[in-house]
Amino acid sequence: MRTRPLAAAGTVLLAALAAAGCTSGSAPSSAKSAGPSAGRPTAVPAGTMTWHHCSGGQTTLCTSLTVPLNYAKPSGRKITLALSEVPATAPASQRQGILLVNPGGPGASGLSLAGFVAQGLAPSVAARYDIIGFDTRGVGASVPALHCDPAFFARERPAYVPRSAAAEKVLIGRARTYAADCGKKYGWLLPYLTTANIARDMDQIRAAAGQSRLSYFGYSFGTYLGQVYATLFPHRVYRMVLDSTVDPTGVWWKDNIEQDYAFQGRMNAFEAWAAKADRVYHLGRTAAQVNGTWNRTLARLAAHPVAQQAGPAIGPAEFTDTFVAAGYDNGYWPSLAAALAGYQRGSDSQLTTLYGQIAKTPENEFAVYNAVECADAAWPRSWSYWNSVNRRVYRSAPLETWDNVWFNAACAFWPVHGPARPLRIGAPGLPGILMLQGTLDPATPYAGAQNAHRALPTAKMVVVSGGGNHGQSLAYPPNTCVNGYLNRYLATGALPGKPGLVNAVCPALPPPSAG
Repeated sequence: MRTRPLAAAGTVLLAALAAAGCTSGSAPSSAKSAGPSAGRPTAVPAGTMTWHHCSGGQTTLCTSLTVPLNYAKPSGRKITLALSEVPATAPASQRQGILLVNPGGPGASGLSLAGFVAQGLAPSVAARYDIIGFDTRGVGASVPALHCDPAFFARERPAYVPRSAAAEKVLIGRARTYAADCGKKYGWLLPYLTTANIARDMDQIRAAAGQSRLSYFGYSFGTYLGQVYATLFPHRVYRMVLDSTVDPTGVWWKDNIEQDYAFQGRMNAFEAWAAKADRVYHLGRTAAQVNGTWNRTLARLAAHPVAQQAGPAIGPAEFTDTFVAAGYDNGYWPSLAAALAGYQRGSDSQLTTLYGQIAKTPENEFAVYNAVECADAAWPRSWSYWNSVNRRVYRSAPLETWDNVWFNAACAFWPVHGPARPLRIGAPGLPGILMLQGTLDPATPYAGAQNAHRALPTAKMVVVSGGGNHGQSLAYPPNTCVNGYLNRYLATGALPGKPGLVNAVCPALPPPSAG
């Protein structure tokens, strides 16, 4: 499931088809299986962490932690995690232990998130926790960091929508080659890059910190990581916040297709907003006219990509990536409309700048994204099946369907095969969990968050009615209603008391002003 990490977001399938899509058929004898089994955490001696001031940091501390590559063989090969911490400053009697934070992805660096959360929470709440961010296994400053093809995004990519069999063959070849390159370079590592193992790493952080329980705050993919941790280690959870929640029943094939439909709804909303601001942007007086401007621009960029001094030319793939951001956060809408308007006037500087700011994907993040999602659960291995499903989806959701296909296509050829079904979420003994969710969130749609809520009966959900941003808390401008529930819960454990799937409602922020 392609989710945008919090920092990048500016704040991290059809049901019938999914049943068929979750079976991969017989795996080739050379394929490896993800392991170990998610069902039984293995007791592992705690490692040690020695904190020191980060380079150039005033309040943030840094450290590393060695953890087992394979938790079924904890005395075997080791890997290293990079961590950051903003220490608690409250009196000892008021402190509440560690708060691990994750921005999403999978594959996004979490080192800077500790400082972001510490600054965003109410000072009296942040002071009670040692707030810890970390690069998950394979990511960023953790060792090893996955780089399957460092030049993968350095070149202009083919247009996402395959207009011919030859064009589709080129795109399939890119995905197949990327998967093969990953397998050749990291065959020893890939079977262990799973959400379940990241959750086990979190428990190693807890143990190394000398804590009997931990608190956790995850956005986007980080909400699935939280669900998995809660399932594997229910008695180790003190408090848990899930903001913009992944559907655990759709990991990951079904979730991606549901995402396509939701992003189209958000693109439609952007076009309607731009039409109302036609006096500012001159993109069209109706949403349909704005959509026409967008599609004509896509066609022009296919014929004449915009060169950049550094990085790939801006062609139709890069242009689409830039406008997918319209779904993640409507705070981007004025900049996106201005960039599109500038291009109509013959200026491409705003478009190239915006691509660099909000749409570029680090190859390490892409590599880990594929490694984790391909190994968490089975993907279809028949390309004809991928093609037939996504051509059907594309008719209703043209913005992101083929973008999402090629972002995930390596999973059709990945050397590691995930289990036939994802981990079943839920466990007895969990404390109250706080969920925060927008009803129009495209990356983690509302219906999927409700499925997570059903799997976690101790959870309470604060619903942002009409909220389309991905990441509802600690965003700018702030939603004081959402942040109020967050701060109260982390301070006292208080949860909204209304029964059912909607336990409290906050209003969405108004759309941004044009200009």
